[in-house]
Amino acid sequence: MSAEGSPAAARPRVLVIEDDPDIGRLLRLELDEAGFEVEHHDRGTTGLIALRERAPDLVVLDLGLPDLQGDEIARRIRRTDSVPIIVLTATDALGSKLRLLEDGADDYLVKPFHVEELVARIRVQLRPRSDAATLRLGDLSVDRMAREVRYAGHEVTLSPREFELLALLVAQPGRVFTREEIERRVWGERSVPASNSVDVHVGHLRGKLRDAGAHGLIRTVRGVGYAVKSQG
Repeated sequence: MSAEGSPAAARPRVLVIEDDPDIGRLLRLELDEAGFEVEHHDRGTTGLIALRERAPDLVVLDLGLPDLQGDEIARRIRRTDSVPIIVLTATDALGSKLRLLEDGADDYLVKPFHVEELVARIRVQLRPRSDAATLRLGDLSVDRMAREVRYAGHEVTLSPREFELLALLVAQPGRVFTREEIERRVWGERSVPASNSVDVHVGHLRGKLRDAGAHGLIRTVRGVGYAVKSQG
């Protein structure tokens, strides 16, 4: 394919929630220069709305915000989302840093910090995990690199959206994903699926898994969404 016909690689999206205008401006400029698509909010409430609506690849979260504390925001995010979170904190106390990790942060930086270090830590969090390239659940395997699904050794042919849907669910067995979250993660914010697209795709996916011998793998949580059954 010619360079003209090749789609440009999407830039990773970073949501910055930081109320200091100088730091916010610096992060927007530096992260954009480093190759990221940056959205900045100076309030926790608007940051949470942006997270729900636009599904960023990573969140940079200030601990001290005027409306909601960063640790509370991290806990709220972790109730429904596994997006990586890097917290910016003014304290170097060990107890505080441990609590941040317990609240759901994946990493933290103590202010003042070097933007180059933040960029490096963002790249580490966004780096594909080699141990997660192939997801396994009982006799089911989902190879994310080859985009191949097998059940009991037999290949299961899926459409691209069916594959993304299955990979999303299998990555966290037992966790219930809402229809809204599935729409964000599988369709993306630039696409508006039909109102019943998630249910239709789940139905097709169930049928293909059932034909392969995987019965009852996906469960419906009435009024909420879908999950795959955890093993054992």
